[in-house]
Amino acid sequence: MVLYNSVSDEGYDQLRDVDPETLGFKPEYDIAVSTVAEEYAAIVDGLKEAGFKAREVNLAEDIKKLERLVRRNPPDAVFNLVEGFHDDADLEPAVAGFLDLYRIPYTGAAPLALGNCRRKGLMKQLLLANGVPTPKYLQLNKPKIAVRHGLHYPLIIKPAREDASAGVDEKSVVYDRAELLAQLERVFDEFDPPILVEEFIEGREFHVGVLGNDPGEVLPPLEYDFSEMPDDQPSLISYAAKWDPLAEVFHRVGSHCPADMTKRLKKKIEDVALRAYHVSGCRDYARLDLRVSADNHVYVLEVNPNPDLTEGVSFMHSAEVAGYTFSKTLRKIVEMALDRTHIPEPDPPVALQ
Repeated sequence: MVLYNSVSDEGYDQLRDVDPETLGFKPEYDIAVSTVAEEYAAIVDGLKEAGFKAREVNLAEDIKKLERLVRRNPPDAVFNLVEGFHDDADLEPAVAGFLDLYRIPYTGAAPLALGNCRRKGLMKQLLLANGVPTPKYLQLNKPKIAVRHGLHYPLIIKPAREDASAGVDEKSVVYDRAELLAQLERVFDEFDPPILVEEFIEGREFHVGVLGNDPGEVLPPLEYDFSEMPDDQPSLISYAAKWDPLAEVFHRVGSHCPADMTKRLKKKIEDVALRAYHVSGCRDYARLDLRVSADNHVYVLEVNPNPDLTEGVSFMHSAEVAGYTFSKTLRKIVEMALDRTHIPEPDPPVALQ
């Protein structure tokens, strides 16, 4: 069962009617990107190609639907693509917990890892406590910060409990106190606290996928190319660069995989990524967002359990470079879930009277 929860229209289907000539710039990529429904359908097709009997189920905010399904016709495994419930991403772990209670094996991270990775400040504490490097930071509950805050400019300000680069834009990186205070006001106006203020690592940015467990395979790192970015945009993956095909920045961020690097740096990146993967409690598959400074220090920005599996994008691109087809990668992920199938203990023998 390919399980997701969606009741909204993200509007991507309407992009097919947009004339690229009206954008004011020359798009590098197709602006008619896949809708969420199309991406989930592609996963179902990929699983069928891999030899599974698969179907997609949209919870549509109705947990009773899932309860009926697992009671009447429980699947051998659930491919868990649920990212929230009742428009609340904090409820993502609850659906995984529901499956645990019914002893239904599912793909990806367990509830604790899903919850911890959403709390960016907590995850950074866990990383630092276990010797995994991450940029220095402060977590704020009010838009106030001491003059001597102990961090070095430039800084990046972002919501501490949002996913998918929400709240990250061209103003997120600040270079002095005036910009810092102004950006804090803006972010606190738009997002609930806490808010992270973090040292911005100027350098190279990588997405590093990990596939498997005990200990897991680090896939070839994918590096982002910011050389064609507009002058008013910092060199980072903003929300618009990731999700808005009508924005120029979406078409100015390139990528290449495998990334060009020395063997020494590659080994360092793999080591840091794998340690972060295990510290976070992720399993089956995840994506680590990393930055590498000019002096080749590696920093973990975020740990992303159950990342986007769109074919040819980020995680799947790295898997393909590693030699896995789309369907083979999906099969490996499902097989790991099936390995966790609960086998009931036999009833104890009844003593004869």
